[in-house]
Amino acid sequence: MQETAPSGNLLFPVFLKENFGQVLLIGAGPVGLEKLNALVQNIPRTSISIIAMDVHPEVLQLAAQKPNISIFQRPYHPDDLNGKYIAIAAVNNRNLSEEIAREARKRKVLVNVADTPDLCDFYLSSIVKKGNLKIAISTNGKSPTVAKRLKELLQETLPDELDDLLDQMYRIRQSIKGDFAQKVAALNQLTRSLIKECTDQP
Repeated sequence: MQETAPSGNLLFPVFLKENFGQVLLIGAGPVGLEKLNALVQNIPRTSISIIAMDVHPEVLQLAAQKPNISIFQRPYHPDDLNGKYIAIAAVNNRNLSEEIAREARKRKVLVNVADTPDLCDFYLSSIVKKGNLKIAISTNGKSPTVAKRLKELLQETLPDELDDLLDQMYRIRQSIKGDFAQKVAALNQLTRSLIKECTDQP
């Protein structure tokens, strides 16, 4: 009997460490600036190469402050993808976006094309960050605006004390004895009371 292919939201959420590889950003207008800000906020030390003819002044400012960001003011060439791990296209040109996506896949480079879900291998999430807690929000490419609003809501409502909770849980986890099942049971019991204590604070 043939299995029915699954449908719906099939995104696989992962958190990459910042030393995963070099990033290529093609386009440095307002959308490119938005993508660059997301990269800098989440992977501040990763090597980022920017290819663009016209560069937004704020992109220039960021690059001046970050030695890991390089700007090349010239047209894109497919060889720019060589040696990169991730490519982000923010060019507002469908034909060029298609070319970038096609050439990226030839080179096994993961590609994101701004505002063009059908050309993306991955989406850039809206990120909520509270110390060591990081929450990524995706709408499966349907509405980045909704993701942004959810980010604002969670950023405002989640208490800053959650980071203290994480520190406490780390120390407790290091001290618990027993096998895996016993540790899980103990941590489950502890988190019920710790989370209540954290969220009940005024």
